Amino acid sequence: MGEVAVRFVGGPADGLLRELPAGPDGDPPTQWVVRHPDGDPPAGGAGPDHLYARHPRDGTGTWTMRFVRTYPLGAGE
Repeated sequence: MGEVAVRFVGGPADGLLRELPAGPDGDPPTQWVVRHPDGDPPAGGAGPDHLYARHPRDGTGTWTMRFVRTYPLGAGE
């Protein structure tokens, strides 16, 4: 299983480009949870979870994940 580039759109990870695992068809997962979009966990450890859903590729051919909602601390597990 390889990886595929995905650009996050909206929410706290807006504009973030990240490699996600690709399925057998080469597509990214249908949903993805981003915990710390800036890479640094908040003081005290965990923070809220941000749910993104797969959308079609953008004009450059990069897959996009659109913001759906934020779950309070621990609710996304």
